[in-house]
Order: sequence, then C-alpha cells, then structure tokens
Amino acid sequence: MYARDNTKLVVDWERLPPAEQVDAATEAFRMLGDATRLRLLWLLCGGEYDVTTLADQLGAPRPAVSQHLAKLRLAGLVSQRRDGRRAVYAARGGHVRRLLAEALGAAAHHVKGLPDHD
Repeated sequence: MYARDNTKLVVDWERLPPAEQVDAATEAFRMLGDATRLRLLWLLCGGEYDVTTLADQLGAPRPAVSQHLAKLRLAGLVSQRRDGRRAVYAARGGHVRRLLAEALGAAAHHVKGLPDHD
C-alpha cells in the first residue's frame, strides 16, 4: 500500500467525464483484457525490467513480450527509458499501480466468494 492510498478519492459521480478521458480509460481497460499484458503490468508495478527479463519471468517469447509492451506504452500504462543499449520498462505511476491492485483485488474477492467492501 502506498502512503497516498489512504486519502479519499473525491469523484463527482453525477457528472460524466470528458469524452477523451473516457476514450483513454477504455483503451487502458482494453489493454488489460489480455492475460499476458496483465501479468506484464503486474511485474512492472514492482520495478523496472528489460524485455529479456520479462520474457524469462513469463515464459513467453521476446518478440511477443515486445509487442505487448508496445501496446501498453501506447495506452499510457507503461513508460520506457534507455539504459545504455537496453530499453527498461516500468508501470507509469501510482494510478496504474492502484488500478491494477484494485482490479486484481476485486477478482480475488469474486474468485474466493468474499463480500465486497467500500
């Protein structure tokens, strides 16, 4: 849990967000609809990794991992920086980490039959 996670999120549920914001969120959720990308993002929430390390962790081919990372970058969920000749990837900030934690937390409640909480 992050220190800022204890603050209450203030949302005006009666006012629709702007269309471009909804479009960006829809694209982010679409990217998370793939199990490999969800696992990649989970790993990237914990630190920075290069493609080879991620491919080894997932047991997936490097080209496939590279393609998934490119899609996650385009959706704004992952950042990339150069470390010499290597490209290093990470989740793009606290919003992404909290989104993923909440999504998987909700899934755990569903799978285990646990009651929802606020």
